[in-house]
Amino acid sequence: MNKIKQLIEQTQAGSMEAYGELYEITVEDVYKTVRLLMGNASETDDIVQDTYLQAHRSLDKYNPTRPFHAWLMGIAMKQVQTCRRKKWKYWRLIERAQTLKAIQADFSIELTDKMSHQPLIHKVDRLPFKLRQVIILHYFNQYSQEEISVLLNLPLGTVKSRIHAGLTKLRKKHLLFNSTLRKVED
Repeated sequence: MNKIKQLIEQTQAGSMEAYGELYEITVEDVYKTVRLLMGNASETDDIVQDTYLQAHRSLDKYNPTRPFHAWLMGIAMKQVQTCRRKKWKYWRLIERAQTLKAIQADFSIELTDKMSHQPLIHKVDRLPFKLRQVIILHYFNQYSQEEISVLLNLPLGTVKSRIHAGLTKLRKKHLLFNSTLRKVED
């Protein structure tokens, strides 16, 4: 972490090279998280780019007593929410104009194929966004419930209840999936 603090100080002093190195150190985690939440490669690329632009603009507001990665992930979560809100408004306009049903983006198989828990990823993808968001942050990125509370600007109790609700839904889906398999095998 000492290296990250040095890079932050160098970036604040005007070094774009230091910011590039900071980007290289952190981009993989940010990209994976955003991709899991959005599913669409093009939207993911845009959100990651916006995240790093916003981080660079806001670096002077960063509190060095707090973890940089959590601060950066908080910016990414805000960018995801902004994108989802814009997308929702867009689809609502189309729905009103053409009376179409809202379209949800499929979860990209491209990323999940690379991950070791593919069946679980597909089940997590089917969760509502609010539940999926906390499950991904807690179990895939190993953020504590308190950190998620800060990242998403939610009360700790809400984070806990969403994690519980998400796990309950995943367990129910797992039981239904297994009972369906048993019926097919019999």
